[in-house]
Amino acid sequence: MDTVLNILSSIPWWGWVLIVLFIIAIRDIFLQKQHTISHNFPVVGHLRYMLEKIGPELRQYLVANNREELPFNRIERGWIYASAKKENNYEGFGTDRDIYAHQHIFINNAMIPYKIEEDHPNTLDKSFIPCAKVMGAYNKRKRPYRPASIINVSAMSFGSLSAKAIESLNKGVKKANAYHNTGEGGLSPYHSYGGDVVFHFGTGYFGVRNDDGSFSMEKLVKLVQANPFIRAVEIKLSQGAKPGKGGVLPGSKITKEIANIRGVKVGKDVLSPPNHSAFSNVTEMVDFIEAIADATGLPVGIKAAIGKLEQWEELANIMKTTNKGPDFITVDGGEGGTGAAPPSFADHVSLPWVYGFSDLYKLFKNKDLTERIVFIGSGKLGFPAKAAMAFAMGADCINVAREAMMSIGCIQAQICHTNRCPSGVATQSKWLQNGIDPTLKSERLAQYFKTFRKELTEITHSAGYEHPCQFKMRDIEINVDDHNLSKELARTYMYNKTPVPFTSMKDLKECVYLGGDYNKPNP
Repeated sequence: MDTVLNILSSIPWWGWVLIVLFIIAIRDIFLQKQHTISHNFPVVGHLRYMLEKIGPELRQYLVANNREELPFNRIERGWIYASAKKENNYEGFGTDRDIYAHQHIFINNAMIPYKIEEDHPNTLDKSFIPCAKVMGAYNKRKRPYRPASIINVSAMSFGSLSAKAIESLNKGVKKANAYHNTGEGGLSPYHSYGGDVVFHFGTGYFGVRNDDGSFSMEKLVKLVQANPFIRAVEIKLSQGAKPGKGGVLPGSKITKEIANIRGVKVGKDVLSPPNHSAFSNVTEMVDFIEAIADATGLPVGIKAAIGKLEQWEELANIMKTTNKGPDFITVDGGEGGTGAAPPSFADHVSLPWVYGFSDLYKLFKNKDLTERIVFIGSGKLGFPAKAAMAFAMGADCINVAREAMMSIGCIQAQICHTNRCPSGVATQSKWLQNGIDPTLKSERLAQYFKTFRKELTEITHSAGYEHPCQFKMRDIEINVDDHNLSKELARTYMYNKTPVPFTSMKDLKECVYLGGDYNKPNP
């Protein structure tokens, strides 16, 4: 034994390296059968897999230029980070964007901007922009709701996002007077830090389901009564990442806490089917919406990615003849992406937001229904210029998901589906979550929202208007090719938006249905 130890101790460090490499080579050539590259090129073949694994990081930080990356390039991410931290988000020496590129947005400014007076709400609060419409007003719901912010947090579930991320978002929307959509994972304790909440559910009916997975009206009513900060209910028909596809929540991810919140069993796989069991056609869906509104008193809306329009036209006809139907419609673009999905769905199923929204809005406008609906846009709209375009097309509010995630620390690592999110935002790992300070991150979300609203207000004033709802289709142009072929939105998408009834920002501020910290008790 001493002889063996002496021999081993006499081997230099580089000798051990050679021995290890030799063992790896033997393993590559004679033992493993899975990887052709490492078999044919033992040892060095492993470098290929290592580089492939860190390829996204190499491209993100070393290779791609400021405008190349998708889904959000470095300039877009940098603007969100700087806005959230209240840092300088300006750029110098002119734009580095190709302003002649396809789909580039131009906002037509007025010769003389809109002037705000000394007692104007925007003099006191430069980021004050509530929604110009009241959810549930037309249908005379018992508890109508006017969102106090035109930018809000889109549907992202606890379970998909970490507890500290949800807590940060909820505390942030309270500071920004915005609302927080729960996502279909149910209402968690982390949604209960004072922000207005839109309760969202999908085909799994998490949080409001019976033991057999069917919808429970009784549980929904109890939930709304116990949590008065729930201001509206949203029914998910589909989402941009995977329209028409259900999902499976693996039992390994279902902790006791998640099981209690979602109303499922610990450790057992849970299926979210593609279809709702509470209704099977458009007529039944309208009846379902009305039943929820009657039972809860809240505005009720639907969320969907847009493709075929036949059933939407059926919905419009029912609304026209019965004066019933959703109080708001959230249109999700095919570019939406917080939900993990197969590439075939994420890349190809459902229309991008501008195409889907324009098709849908045009349909409802032709039926004279647009004034009764609050339209919410969702799909990479968390930038002031894109928001101005969305308002010109007929949107009344903007919901943001990934932009909100980035404001609290997301670095676009694009491994949300692996439970290894390095920023702690999209993981259930306690260790990774510990990097999130909800007190700090909530301030950053609130500051991002305030900066967004401030810049959108300034753009609105530069166009000669007081509120973004006043944007008209002719105020925005979009590149088709050169300026001889660039078109106003009205000519691009072949409709004009319905003018939104608007008197003044003062009237919006004094509205009894205004949410957030501006909210007054409902009569």
